[in-house]
Amino acid sequence: MSTVVEVVVPRRLGTSFRWLLASSWTTNLGDGIALAAGPLLVASQTDQPFLVALAALAVWAPPLVFGLWAGVLTDRLDRRRIVAAVNLARAGVLAVLTAAIVTDVVGIAVVLAALFALGTAETFADNAAGALLPSIVGRDDLAIANSRLQVGFLTINQLAGPPIGAALFAAGTALPFAAQGLVVLLGAVLVSRVVHDHQAPDPGSLAAVRHDVAGGFRWVVHHAAVRTLVLTIFIFNLTFGAAWSVLVLYATEHLGLGEVGFGLVTTVGALGGLAGTLSYGWITRRVSLGNLMRIGLVVETVTHLGLATTSSPWVALPIFFAFGAHAFIWGTTSITVRQRAVPPHLQGRVGSVNLVGCFGGLVIGSGIGGLLAQHGGVTAPFWFAFAGSAVFVVLIWHQLRHIAHADEQPAPVAR
Repeated sequence: MSTVVEVVVPRRLGTSFRWLLASSWTTNLGDGIALAAGPLLVASQTDQPFLVALAALAVWAPPLVFGLWAGVLTDRLDRRRIVAAVNLARAGVLAVLTAAIVTDVVGIAVVLAALFALGTAETFADNAAGALLPSIVGRDDLAIANSRLQVGFLTINQLAGPPIGAALFAAGTALPFAAQGLVVLLGAVLVSRVVHDHQAPDPGSLAAVRHDVAGGFRWVVHHAAVRTLVLTIFIFNLTFGAAWSVLVLYATEHLGLGEVGFGLVTTVGALGGLAGTLSYGWITRRVSLGNLMRIGLVVETVTHLGLATTSSPWVALPIFFAFGAHAFIWGTTSITVRQRAVPPHLQGRVGSVNLVGCFGGLVIGSGIGGLLAQHGGVTAPFWFAFAGSAVFVVLIWHQLRHIAHADEQPAPVAR
């Protein structure tokens, strides 16, 4: 058993990383359960495409609204305590939601409010956890540490979680949310065991907070590789958000997969992501990071076209598999490039700028997707995603060369 642990989590990564990994994998199980159970709960309350898309917006809006403040707090306070505290808050929200379902007072307004609250807590947790990693793992080990986190995310959040969530939802509407609350609570306990260097708490004045936010933006603007990553994730999440905001309707109605089948969509995508993650080292030894990004963006563009033109699950599921491989290859590359390039004292703020770009695209895209689906059917957002992605690939193609030289660029100064 010790040999297996050493292979999965090498000793050189340290005991604190093992606690962080355990917490991440535990909470990812809860989030994976919610991936299927959340949209199914929304669909059980309404069949209006716009309201379904609004639920996606409720999850994606908090990082846009609070992301920059989360970044400032991450750089000022103890990151470990932030992760633990907000996970406790998430467990509390889930307890309230479970009680509302059991007592039959749940409605679409209650569900949307709960999703927004959970998204807000996750915004602070994810930003702090991402900035915590470089303070407990050496720079040269960041790639392997991120890959271990990604493998756990894939196997637990994307593979195991959604089928469990869908099955629990079929057995009892409240069950998946009660289960998620318990595992999130356990994740808070596990992360409390992490030991890391941190500065004394310094909330600062409102003017100082604004200065810190501006410093993060300035740093991103002057660093070509990170700037390109943020711009690309914003545009591609805009198109992705439009299509995926109605994914539950696309899978259950257009593909005819039903509730449990909807969980299968996420599982198939995760299998593709697992294949991409496990082959990541082999791929990056043969393909430059810039070309890897280009290939990935083409794959994503073709994905939207394929899903727009088919109503067959046997065609759609392999497409979801290929998209999953692309998504996690891109994600691992993006995170590693950013963590290597950003100075320690700016990890939270730069991460929050990336977060705002990421979820800003999702929020705008979900609104567009809901309107398009309401008036043009559930495939209309996928046609929009294909057209928008194709145009952006042409425009950003040459800028992706900055990614390949990220480590060669001098870091701009920001305070």
